[in-house]
Amino acid sequence: MTFSVLGTDGRGAVGMAVTSSSPAVAARCIHLRAGVGGAASQNVTDPRLGREVLDALSTGLSAPEALDRVVEAHDLTEYRQLTALRLDGGGAAFTGAEALGVHHHRIGSGVVAAGNMLAGTEVVDAVVEAFEAAPGDLEVRLVAALAAGLRAGGEAGPLHSAGLAVVREVAWRETDLRVDWSEEPVEQLRGLLDLWLPQRDDYVTRGLDPTAAPSYGVPGNE
Repeated sequence: MTFSVLGTDGRGAVGMAVTSSSPAVAARCIHLRAGVGGAASQNVTDPRLGREVLDALSTGLSAPEALDRVVEAHDLTEYRQLTALRLDGGGAAFTGAEALGVHHHRIGSGVVAAGNMLAGTEVVDAVVEAFEAAPGDLEVRLVAALAAGLRAGGEAGPLHSAGLAVVREVAWRETDLRVDWSEEPVEQLRGLLDLWLPQRDDYVTRGLDPTAAPSYGVPGNE
């Protein structure tokens, strides 16, 4: 039903990319907090768990400790799949015994990936290895990892939604892109990123200091 990747660039940014056969997957599964880290909540998703993982990380707990705290505090976690990643690259993952279909998770260097209802466990392995090998901005590496998972087989069925988000120093998501329903969501997400990335830093400047911001380049604000 879903596979995802959490990653950090080692310079203060953390982000997540996710894709699923369900609609609007990014609305439920991506949880990020600037200065803290990231979390994914998926597989019969309870979005509350992602926020609770971030709260636990913000107290200084390690990623495994944060997941343990949340899992122990809730019933029905056997149906959940959770990942966590601190800014320092420490990661953790939990997959409940009732996770759907073929499922797998893997922790790499500054990256955690997990999936369920997969074509095979090699999908998650491909995601981690692609992220670790990819150059460029964190956003580019996350989408490259998602695409590698798709090439490795993806889900057992067709994908229909995808999303990407990244936080850095400011309190909001510098990148927050979604494809909520499509026959080719990962490819459309890549296209959105190609459009967005050259403008990303300008939008941060507009938020922090409009007097220093470039024009929008549209009629009325050339």
